[in-house]
Amino acid sequence: MPDQPYDILDQPFVIDPAGGDIHGEADRLRARGPVALVELPGGIRAWATTQHEVLRQLLADDRVSKDPNQHWNAWIDGRYRDTWVSLWVGVSNMITAYGANHRRLRKLVSPAFTKRRTDALKPRIEEISTTLLDRMAEAPDGRLDLRTAYAHPLPMQVMCELFGVPEEWRAETARLIEANMDTTATPEQVMTTWAEVHELLTGLVALKREQPGDDMASVLIGARDEEGSHLTEQELVDTFLIVIGAGHETTVNLIGNAVHALLTHPDQLERVRRGEAAWSDVIEETLRWAPSIANVPLRFAVEDIKLADGTVIPQGDAILAMYAAAGRDPLKHGANAHAFDISRADNEHLSFGHGVHYCMGAPLARLEASIALPALFERFPGLRLDEAAGPARLGESFIGHGYRSLPVRLA
Repeated sequence: MPDQPYDILDQPFVIDPAGGDIHGEADRLRARGPVALVELPGGIRAWATTQHEVLRQLLADDRVSKDPNQHWNAWIDGRYRDTWVSLWVGVSNMITAYGANHRRLRKLVSPAFTKRRTDALKPRIEEISTTLLDRMAEAPDGRLDLRTAYAHPLPMQVMCELFGVPEEWRAETARLIEANMDTTATPEQVMTTWAEVHELLTGLVALKREQPGDDMASVLIGARDEEGSHLTEQELVDTFLIVIGAGHETTVNLIGNAVHALLTHPDQLERVRRGEAAWSDVIEETLRWAPSIANVPLRFAVEDIKLADGTVIPQGDAILAMYAAAGRDPLKHGANAHAFDISRADNEHLSFGHGVHYCMGAPLARLEASIALPALFERFPGLRLDEAAGPARLGESFIGHGYRSLPVRLA
C-alpha cells in the first residue's frame, strides 16, 4: 500500500532487494530525473536521489528529517514496523534524531570521536595489520579469501577493541552486524536479529557499567553535557549499534572495494607504485566510484520540498539517499564518471554524508584504509585475483556495497 495516492502513470521503480545491479539501477533512475519514485523491499515507497548536487542540498536541508516518529507518515500510521527498515529507522540515536534532539545526542557522542583518540589508534592498527599479513603469508599455495583474512578482521578487531567488546563476544557481534545489513530478510528474521542485537548490546552496556575502561563504550556511558543530560539506556544501545555496525561495515567494504578496483585496473595500481598518485587518492576515488554504503534509508520531508526542476517531494514522504548514484553522476564528474581514475581532478563525493549528519567515524575509516592498503600491496607485490577460485562475490544488499568473498593469490 503506498504512503499516499500517486498518478497511475507515475509507477515507482522497484529496487532489487539484493542489490544485484546497483550502478545499473542508478543509471536507469537517473534517466527519470534528479529524484525518482522507487519501491523498496516490503512495498516501501521513497524518493530516490540520483544527482550529486540534489543529494548534497537535501542532506543539508532543515526541511529533511531522519526522525520517522515525527515526520514519516507511513511509520506514524504503524506501517513497516516488522520489516527490514525497522533496524534502520526504529532506533533512538543521533542517526534518527532531528533538530535539538540530534544536536544533544551528537554533542554527547562526539567526545568518543576526538582527533586525539583517533590518532592514538594508529600504532595499534599497524600492529593488527602486520599480524594479519603474517598469517596470510602462511596460506597454502598463497590462495585465500582477502575479505575473510584481512578486510573483515582488521576493522572488526579495531572496532571491538575501541568499544571494549570482550574477545568471546566478537564473532557474535560480527554475525549480527552482517545480519543487520541484510535487506532480503523476512519479517521473522528481522525480529530475531532485532532481539539478538539488543540482547548483546544491552549486555555490553551492563558490562561497561560494572567494569568501565579506557574505551568508547565507557566514554559514552559516562558522557554528560553542561546541562547534565546523558544518553538513556535505549540511546546507548542504539548508539552502540550504529557506531559499531556502521564503523565496521564501512571500512570492511572500503578496503575490499579498493583492492578489487586496483586489481582490476592494473594501470591505476602502477600509478600508485610509481608515485604518480597517493594512497589517499585511491581511498577517495574508491569512496566515489564504489561507496561502502550505496543507499541509506531513510530521510523524510518535514514539509513539501520543491526542487529546481519543479518536482515536489510531499510532506511526510520518505527519501532514499543514493550515494552510489551521486558518486557516478555525469553532471558532477563528467562523461567518464563510471571510470575508476585515481588521478581524477575532482573526486569529491558524499559517501560519508553531508551536513549535520556527516559521519563522525570518517577519519577513523580513512586512517584504517590508509594503513591497510599500502601494507597489503607492499607485503604482497604480486597480489592478484584468483580466477580459478571464481569471481569475487558482492554481498546481497542494496544498502551495503562490498564483497562477501574476494579470492586472491598472493604471488
